[in-house]
Amino acid sequence: MRLTELARGVSAIVDHVADIHAADAVAGRLRDLGFVNGEPVRIVAAAPWGGDPILVQIGSTRFALRRAEADRVRLRAGEAQ
Repeated sequence: MRLTELARGVSAIVDHVADIHAADAVAGRLRDLGFVNGEPVRIVAAAPWGGDPILVQIGSTRFALRRAEADRVRLRAGEAQ
């Protein structure tokens, strides 16, 4: 499952960040921000009509991400709470 498919308020666990190409700077930055295997994540809020940004909480920190960025974050199946 992708982070963009997660319902608002539902918790899940990060599996990995998908790289689009070698040395993908955006994927690397997401990992630097804490989107790494095993971290809990949830969608706090989203722009209306499926627009940008979405407010994501990972640990105790919140980030506003574009949907294109959040779409790279993969979640573990069956671990949403």
